[in-house]
Amino acid sequence: MSLAQILQQTGVIDSMARELNIDEQTARAGAGALLPAIVAGMGRSSTSGGGSDPLGGLGGLAGAVLGGSGGGGGLLDMVLGQQPTPTQPGNDILGNIFGSKDVSRSVAGEVAAVTGLDEGLLKRMLPILAMAVVGYMTRQASEGAPASQSGGLGGILGSIVGGLARR
Repeated sequence: MSLAQILQQTGVIDSMARELNIDEQTARAGAGALLPAIVAGMGRSSTSGGGSDPLGGLGGLAGAVLGGSGGGGGLLDMVLGQQPTPTQPGNDILGNIFGSKDVSRSVAGEVAAVTGLDEGLLKRMLPILAMAVVGYMTRQASEGAPASQSGGLGGILGSIVGGLARR
């Protein structure tokens, strides 16, 4: 199953559409266009860290965002909650995976040019999507098979990218 399908099934797309006051189709289109950049950035950040992370790169990313509290799966709960999503954790994730706000802005601009979606809307989607992706993947890695058996973050990201390529 692709990450886009997972986000749809978990309610992330509905939640994001409601929060951003857009229709579900627009939320799905924006998410589908932004996800490859988020996933690629996560892949780059996970391979540059090194060390022995039992979650194959996810633990370090979630720990950096959450100050080592180990609650990376809670990021998904924040996105799905009834309260507005606090976007600072998402911006922190984007900072970790892209390195600067300029890269995030550039991603939003490029996706807007390709999709015709509003760049400002895409900028607001990015931190929410980043939180949902890291939250979902952290939860799956900590509840499921050990990352060493599933190929770590690289294995998870590979299956996601494969799923996106088949869309």
